[in-house]
Amino acid sequence: MIMPRGEPFFFPGNEIGCLLVHGFTGAPAEMRPLGEYLAEKGLTVLGIRLFGHATSIDDMTRSRWQDWAANLEEGWHLINGAAQRIYLIGLSMGGVLSLYTAPKFPFRGLVCLSTPLQISLGTRLENVDKLMEEMPFAEKSGSDWHDPRAGLDHLSYERYPLRGVIELLQLLKETSQVIPEIELPTLLVQSRNDGLVPPENMPAIHALLGTTEDQKEMFWIEDSGHVVTRDTAKEQVFQAVFDFIQRQERPRA
Repeated sequence: MIMPRGEPFFFPGNEIGCLLVHGFTGAPAEMRPLGEYLAEKGLTVLGIRLFGHATSIDDMTRSRWQDWAANLEEGWHLINGAAQRIYLIGLSMGGVLSLYTAPKFPFRGLVCLSTPLQISLGTRLENVDKLMEEMPFAEKSGSDWHDPRAGLDHLSYERYPLRGVIELLQLLKETSQVIPEIELPTLLVQSRNDGLVPPENMPAIHALLGTTEDQKEMFWIEDSGHVVTRDTAKEQVFQAVFDFIQRQERPRA
């Protein structure tokens, strides 16, 4: 059973489509504020739910990264029936999945928010394969929310499923191989105060992209933690995403 506010969402609009992808252990709710903003601008928006998310944490132990990639492919086919020019927008692991999927379909542009290229598990999760035999879940430590109220009602599993962590690591490995194949206009967004994804990940992704220099952008924000779509600087993020789409939609000489 899907948790309240964990449902996927769809907002019909014009011929410009946006496919929104949430992050690891999160839910479509973390992308909904951005989706509502883009829908108010007249765009068609689909926010998908990744397998094993927003139901029960036990479901994530059955998830594989290929399941999540398949969810994006399904999302493409769904929104492709409702819009003509489609932008792929992912947060955190949703950004990784977006990088992995971007070369496979004719997207108009790509937006990656708070997206890792590599992650550090820290000493407590070293040898995660062996650790998983002793405990299937690990407690999340600390919080980097700048808006505590947003953190209080954030829909996410309270623990990390170690099986899911292993799948995320494999996804990162697979994705790093395909990033140079991406030749789409791309916007990367990162908070300098992200407590989960170190800021150096953004320029590292930027450098790997096969996109020409004039078609790939980095947008830094300050007053936000990891979930930039719901934290204090969210309006800056929303505007940056919409402005990026508008630039791609201008008539080309």
